[in-house]
Amino acid sequence: MSTAEEQIVSEADAAAERLGEVKASIARSIIGQDKVVELALAAVMSGGHALLVGAPGLAKTRLVATLAVALGLDTKRVQFTPDLMPADIVGAEVLEQDAAGARSFRFIEGPVFCRLLMADEINRASPRTQSALLQAMQEGHVTVAGRRYDLPQPFHVLATQNPIEQEGTYPLPEAQLDRFLFEIDVDYPDREEERAILLATTGSEEAESKPILNAGDVRSLQRLVRRMPVGEQVLESILTMVRLARPSETTLESVRDGLAWGPGPRAGQALMLGARARALLQGRLAPSVEDVVELAIPVLKHRVALSFAARADGIRSEDLIRQIAAEIG
Repeated sequence: MSTAEEQIVSEADAAAERLGEVKASIARSIIGQDKVVELALAAVMSGGHALLVGAPGLAKTRLVATLAVALGLDTKRVQFTPDLMPADIVGAEVLEQDAAGARSFRFIEGPVFCRLLMADEINRASPRTQSALLQAMQEGHVTVAGRRYDLPQPFHVLATQNPIEQEGTYPLPEAQLDRFLFEIDVDYPDREEERAILLATTGSEEAESKPILNAGDVRSLQRLVRRMPVGEQVLESILTMVRLARPSETTLESVRDGLAWGPGPRAGQALMLGARARALLQGRLAPSVEDVVELAIPVLKHRVALSFAARADGIRSEDLIRQIAAEIG
């Protein structure tokens, strides 16, 4: 083993221990939802953004706030509504006059200038406002009145979406959906988890998460994720999965008939980074094909579109993605 490899192993062991502390801190405030927590952490460790989809009352907003505390990232929250304007997110220039009467413009930063932005019910804002996040999510800066303003790093958007109430909502544009590394489904807790939630949250005191990392630590972990080795078998499984999900290239008849269009190369990048992050979170040095299979739905679900015939037949995109994953695993 070379010196560089030994260093990665040493850093990975230390990182796995710290991430175990992060998960323990989050578990003080979030009961159950282990897979959701792991995916949200994997999105941050990969340097990406995540879309949390679930019914009201499933602790989506609480999870984002708890992540911010455990990771030591300053956070701001935007409640998306139909009357929200782009300037309410990115900021705006205001005209000021000094004591001498000279006038000048001053930029007032919007809530996007933080390290962890909570975009609550993002589908309730107009497409114009939703798209205000596009440049920030992809480039890490915003442009106002022709001037560039860099966002603090790391910068992550964790957005929530309610899949039940669709009246008065605007579906997210495909270009913006593609910027989310994962779409994470937040399901109801099982009976024992719900029992624990009732006991823990209705008493005189509630346990709170404690800060474990800081922004510098998160950046170091993100760099480590990108240095982790990926075996040829894992790489081939990622390529195969992405190409099987494209109707023009797939060998699966159900996918060819069921999907109108499939994922682009960004899906492969998400699988590559996500598999590494998941392995690190579980204390492993390198990702496996199992990691790729487990991430298939979170990575591909929002990057494919069902055909009209598939929608008419009641076919879900998750069903087709599971067929694709079965070919890999």
